[in-house]
Amino acid sequence: MPIKWRSKILLAKIESTYGVDPTPTGANGILATQVSLTPMEGNDVDRELELPYLGAQGTVPVELHSKLAFNVELAPSGTAGTAPAWGPLLRACAVAETIVASTSVTYNPVSDSHESIALYVWVGGTQYVMLGTRGTCTMEFTAQGIPYLKFEFTGLFKLPSEQPRVAPALGSFQKPQVVTSTNTTTFTINSIPLVMRSCMLNLGNAVEPRFLVGSEGILITDKSESVEATVEAVPLTTLDPYQMANDQTSVPVSLVHGVGAGKIATLSLPTAQMQRPQGLENAQDITEWPLRMVPLPTVGNDQWTLTLT
Repeated sequence: MPIKWRSKILLAKIESTYGVDPTPTGANGILATQVSLTPMEGNDVDRELELPYLGAQGTVPVELHSKLAFNVELAPSGTAGTAPAWGPLLRACAVAETIVASTSVTYNPVSDSHESIALYVWVGGTQYVMLGTRGTCTMEFTAQGIPYLKFEFTGLFKLPSEQPRVAPALGSFQKPQVVTSTNTTTFTINSIPLVMRSCMLNLGNAVEPRFLVGSEGILITDKSESVEATVEAVPLTTLDPYQMANDQTSVPVSLVHGVGAGKIATLSLPTAQMQRPQGLENAQDITEWPLRMVPLPTVGNDQWTLTLT
C-alpha cells in the first residue's frame, strides 16, 4: 500500500540537554503547512582506490544531518500571558521567550545560550527523528492572506524507522486572522501610517552543521535580519526613502496585527536602517515602493521584538 504524503504528524519539544532526546509526545503536536523534509543530507566521500580495472567505486556518507521546512500560522494563544503552541519553534531560532503572566509573551533575538528542539515527523508509519535541531524563521504578513511563520530547521540525523503513530494534540493552535485593514490595525515607518501590501522579517540565522571529533552539533553562528515591505508610494515630503537611504537613516517600524484580547501580535523594529529602494512597482495602476530595511541593535539583542497580548 502506498504511503500518503498528507498523512503527516509533526511533534516538537525543547531539549533540556543539547542532542538528548526529550521524547516528544502527542501533547507537543505542531499544526503546520507546506512541509518539506530532507531526511539524509550530507556528503559522500569517494574512497579513490587504485584498482587494476576501471569502474565506479563506493563512497562513505559523512556529515549526516536532516532538514525540515514548514509554515505555521502566526496566531497568538488566545490568552494574554500564555505562550503559543509554536513558541518552542521560535525559541529554537536563537530567540528568547519572556512571559508576563496574564499580560504578554515577548520574543526577541539572543546571541548566546541558544536553545534546541527535538523534532519527530511521521509520514505514514515511518518516523523521522531530528535531535539538536536549530533553525531560522521568516515572519510574513501579506494583505488578504494568512500571516505565517516560515521555519527552516536543521537537525542531527537518526536512521528512520517504522513506529506506531501517535495522536497529536492540536487544539492549542488558534485560528488565524487574515491580514486586512480591520485586523492589521497599524503599519508605520518612522511613525508614518502607510498602505501596506506586504511586510516580511527574515531572521537571517546562519545555521551551521559542525561535525568534529568530540563535538557534533547544529550551531547558529551569526545572524543578519532584514525587512522587506511593499507599500503605496507617497509624496517625498511625507516619507523620503531615497534621502533616508542616502543618509543611512534608521527609523522605527511597527506592525500590529490581530483584534481581541490574547490575539494581538505587535512586531516592533526600533531602529531599522533604510536601504536603497529597488525601483518602483505598478499594481492596478497604483505606484508602489518595494522597501528594504536592516534592523540594527542598539544595546544588543533588541533589533526586533514580537509581543503577543
